[in-house]
Amino acid sequence: MINARKTILQVLPRLDYGGAERVVVEIAEAVSSAGHRSLIASENGHLAAAALRAGAELLPLPLATKNPLKIWLNTKKIAKLVQENGVSLIHAHSRAPAWSAYNAAKHCGIPFVTTYHGSYSENSKLKHRYNQVMARGDRVIAVSHYIAELIKTRYGTPAEKVRVVHGGVDTSFFDPDAVRGDRAVRLARAWRAEAGHPAIMLPGRLTGWKGQKLFIKALAAMRHKDALGILVGGDQGRDTYTANLIALAESLGVADRLRIVGHTDDMPAALMLADIVVNCSTSPEAFGRTIVEAQSMGRIVVAADHGGARETIVDGTSGLLVPPNSSSALAAMLDSVLDQDTAQRIKFGTQARAHIEQNFSLKVMQNKMLSIYAELLG
Repeated sequence: MINARKTILQVLPRLDYGGAERVVVEIAEAVSSAGHRSLIASENGHLAAAALRAGAELLPLPLATKNPLKIWLNTKKIAKLVQENGVSLIHAHSRAPAWSAYNAAKHCGIPFVTTYHGSYSENSKLKHRYNQVMARGDRVIAVSHYIAELIKTRYGTPAEKVRVVHGGVDTSFFDPDAVRGDRAVRLARAWRAEAGHPAIMLPGRLTGWKGQKLFIKALAAMRHKDALGILVGGDQGRDTYTANLIALAESLGVADRLRIVGHTDDMPAALMLADIVVNCSTSPEAFGRTIVEAQSMGRIVVAADHGGARETIVDGTSGLLVPPNSSSALAAMLDSVLDQDTAQRIKFGTQARAHIEQNFSLKVMQNKMLSIYAELLG
């Protein structure tokens, strides 16, 4: 327990859609609910309103920049915020803001915490140096054991500084029984997800490593030619990539079975439309938030057998793992699931939700985060 009321400052580039951004909001909620003051410094975005509802105070700062001079200037701005608001601890969630926050925390003599949300490519010494700040926290939070081992191997970070905190799911929000009314029906109409056609969904922003091309190839290779493939997620301005996906679907003869629907604010209703939810990222996911959300909704998840998926799926019980980067293996697994009868699929989905409730609830994640703060402030 933290003994007295403290002020926790989180920093990130922008409060926009994304797994790391949602974690920031969830931590803010935990901090506020525990009676402490929660501050978030970032550029505003789509999740700003959610952060305010979570009890956070927003401090607009231009932290998305990678310009070295501006990062240095942001150090001074963060240090000023620390002094004016009596900040007790800074928690950084991204590299550029982390450099400013790290130096500000050192200057002000307060604890510095980082969360390592991704695997971060390192193809040069400069990139290694840039990433290294995420391993410099007084506590370095890894979102999976996979990431924890990567941190220790790359940077030699002492094991006693590293803490594994898996992402959590609000199981009352991602609850099939809570999706009432015509929420799912409205989406089905908008997406032309016709009744009677099995729906296979890949949620995630449209970008190459998320595996949308692999997904389309698997859709073309399936025996179940009536199955629809639904890509949920925005392309964030990558119009050329979206056009390439459409062209690939046309060349493989599955354009009429593919739906590219963009971002949705109602993921529980979206997941309710899916018979199967897929995660086929071509590189290992650090954690894989959509994997646990889909299990919480009682969906059958088929995921690539690497990275965080190995920790969030009990293969054959709460989900199914397939060899990475193999469209033929993915197609065979999808056909196998659709071959099951309804009773088998319902049983599988029930097991998946129970697994998430027991191991990956939002409350578990929030309590672990508060305990880490207490280690440094208690």
